[in-house]
Amino acid sequence: MPANLTMDSLRAAVAGDEIDTVLVCSIDMQGRLVGKRFHAQHFLDGGWEETHCCNYLLATDMEMVTVQGYAATGWAAGYGDYVMKPDLATLRRIPWLPGTALVLCDLLDHHTHEEVPHAPRTILKRQIARARDMGLVPMMATELEFFLFEQTYEALRDGNWRDPRTLGGYNIDYAIFGTSKEEEVMRAIRNGLYAAGIPVECSKGEAETGQEEINIRYSDALDTADMHAIVKNGVKEIAHAKGRSVTFMAKYRHDRAGSSSHVHQSLWTTGGAPAFFDETAEHGMSALMRHYVAGLLHHARDLTCLLAPYVNSYKRFVVGMFAPTKTVWSLDNRTAGFRICGDGTRGVRVECRIGGADLNPYLAMAALLAAGLDGIEKGMDLPPAMAGDAYQGADLPQVPKTLGEAAELMRASAMLRAAFGEAVIDHYHRAALWEIEEQNRVVTDWELQRGLERA
Repeated sequence: MPANLTMDSLRAAVAGDEIDTVLVCSIDMQGRLVGKRFHAQHFLDGGWEETHCCNYLLATDMEMVTVQGYAATGWAAGYGDYVMKPDLATLRRIPWLPGTALVLCDLLDHHTHEEVPHAPRTILKRQIARARDMGLVPMMATELEFFLFEQTYEALRDGNWRDPRTLGGYNIDYAIFGTSKEEEVMRAIRNGLYAAGIPVECSKGEAETGQEEINIRYSDALDTADMHAIVKNGVKEIAHAKGRSVTFMAKYRHDRAGSSSHVHQSLWTTGGAPAFFDETAEHGMSALMRHYVAGLLHHARDLTCLLAPYVNSYKRFVVGMFAPTKTVWSLDNRTAGFRICGDGTRGVRVECRIGGADLNPYLAMAALLAAGLDGIEKGMDLPPAMAGDAYQGADLPQVPKTLGEAAELMRASAMLRAAFGEAVIDHYHRAALWEIEEQNRVVTDWELQRGLERA
């Protein structure tokens, strides 16, 4: 779905005093919006052509620490600039922020004006171009889960992030009465995002106390990743405006289910036909789809680091809590890492259930697309579908159990290095190592509770 502002309609809105601010945003390594607030008239006068940012925005961690060890930038290189080039096709109103519009940017090298190879948007765009060279258009959707809390972020911070209380007091999965209590926030989220040009389908209570899910209409892969990033930012901002807060952590409490971001995928021809569908084939799965899914399975362990990028991400993979532990495929089976949905119809697609709500959508979608396209290019054979409870399959291939294991698999992946480039994989491998180094350095509450007296 195209965004809902053009330059002409923006000029009219600025002239009519409807819009005075334009958020000019790029995407950082964590999938967050970063950038500047332009006065709308300056944006119209020339800011729309380009602006600049420090290149450390693709070399910092969750807390904006300037992490060393990246080849792309660092203190020795002086932390120079990137060019932020607005993609005017993403220009839209942000109705929950008064007088505000937003545009997403590609990041370019300051000297060559070539797209920065390790920028998340670049990585996805290059895999989309690879598919298009094969006559294929990647179509995707993400299902985002999160927890909605009573307290504001400020109150949680003042309490040292202890005891966040969910707005819902019990499991409200699909429950209408339970979710009615949260409508002040969730209705504002649905309507706000829709008015921003995000085609919201629905929200619902998820399968854990205080957990929510929001679903956005299927679209082309780049549009889906852009919308995903805007949705996460928008959900936080709207909840904050209502005196509430949310978390997209993969696992915020060990005794509760985690939050996922399932990624639905299919390929269409450039002529608009569903390339995954063959009405004469078993389950309606075309030969091309079977090769694509085979590629996902073959490379699933290698790309997990790009679906689960943090130490915390791996605490979500728990038996019996709807997060997969095995990299297998099945028909409409929520215990498998890859679920075939819509079998026998034009809407047949594959859902990857491995990624958490903390993933960077551009990196996750690019990795999945690279794996699937490799399966098509090599004509990989799809093994038989798994039936029954995948959690109990002792001999089935496993989702990596730690970030360290996943990072090493990504680093050694010839497929990902060929698809993304050596330097790109090295860059994100460094990010994973830093995350592990920081986790290893910090004394946790669990360690204090377990050992302060007893050690």
